[in-house]
Amino acid sequence: MTVADSKVEWKISGEEVVSCNCAWGCPCQFNGLPTTGRCEAFLAWDIHEGHYGDTRLDGARFARVYSWPGSIPEGDGTRLLILDERTSPEQRDALVALESGQQGHPYFEIFAAVCPHTADTVVAPIEIEVDREQRRARVSIPGVGESAIEPIKNPVTGEAHRARIDLPNGFEYKQAEMGNTVSWRVTAGAPMQMEHENTYAQLNPFDWSSDGTSR
Repeated sequence: MTVADSKVEWKISGEEVVSCNCAWGCPCQFNGLPTTGRCEAFLAWDIHEGHYGDTRLDGARFARVYSWPGSIPEGDGTRLLILDERTSPEQRDALVALESGQQGHPYFEIFAAVCPHTADTVVAPIEIEVDREQRRARVSIPGVGESAIEPIKNPVTGEAHRARIDLPNGFEYKQAEMGNTVSWRVTAGAPMQMEHENTYAQLNPFDWSSDGTSR
């Protein structure tokens, strides 16, 4: 797989599922420091519609694992890209090009900068089930990781508690539903070996393009 030498026009939109090791709300969303002093995260994307140049990306899925020794802005992080085994060679090339941070959009550019260390890309079956309205999701990647998300519950009544984060100028999303990651783990080897319970979950639509916009 190769990264394109020149800029390519592209656009992708769909659903994003995020679990990290922070408490609900995640201080990073408010330019704060991580709950435990360091950041770990497991994310998956289901592209509903998209293209990279002439390559259609409809139905393509990819995931990422992040590990930072401290907060995200301090950098020195490690990232792992996982591509769904059902993607074509052309789709894989496109997603690797986006991952490089050289094809535009703040999301890819920023995370390439703060995660200079990269693990070898993995190709594996990616299963994503998501109901954003109900704040429920499941991600399963054999040999890599898995997560299970449900609504945050009132500690007294047990009823589902709904909360959202609105970021009008956000580069990743404009509005995200908050959930509870009941459990998540990554078993891809150090430093991508992590396991957490009852932590932050984020369910949101994404709509990114090569001109740098997020909708």
